[in-house]
Amino acid sequence: MERLEESFDALVFDMDGTLADTMPTHFVAWNQTMNRYGIAFPEDRFYGLGGVPAPVIVNMLAQEQGVSLNADAVAHEKEELFVSLLTQVQPIQPVKTIAEAHRSRLPMAIATGSPRWLASTILSNLGIASWFEAVVTADDITHPKPAPDVFLEAARRLGVAPERCLAFEDTQLGMQSARDAGMQVIDVLTLL
Repeated sequence: MERLEESFDALVFDMDGTLADTMPTHFVAWNQTMNRYGIAFPEDRFYGLGGVPAPVIVNMLAQEQGVSLNADAVAHEKEELFVSLLTQVQPIQPVKTIAEAHRSRLPMAIATGSPRWLASTILSNLGIASWFEAVVTADDITHPKPAPDVFLEAARRLGVAPERCLAFEDTQLGMQSARDAGMQVIDVLTLL
């Protein structure tokens, strides 16, 4: 992956599970929060919904399981618990190495389903926030992954055609989102 600038004009990275090994910590926070409300959220389903904003997931699970609650409040509760566990989060080294090697050679963006405050916290904790010219979050779009909106907005903010961007993702939903935006995609699980 050394000379990506010969084939692409920009790199776009998902954050959770791609640059930051947040998924196990997110699952702990989800599990504890959902248990408080009597909502089941199996691990395979959790990983299948990677990249979907927390309020959307809470609302979906509550409706499916016949539980009435305030999805935004429960999602915020889950995110606060996650933040309290942030010291456990480490970078995903092979992906961080790619970003570090290209940060002065190609414009780079984050395209995440996380809210802006959480994305900023994670990127700052990892010491990589300044590497990205654009950070597009769930707060910046109307339609979350698997819709292509977050990737299209990242390309727009970088001033690069989506077809000239290489995306890095760890979930099927995220990869489909990037492909639908017109980007080529690297499944980061193949780098581990």
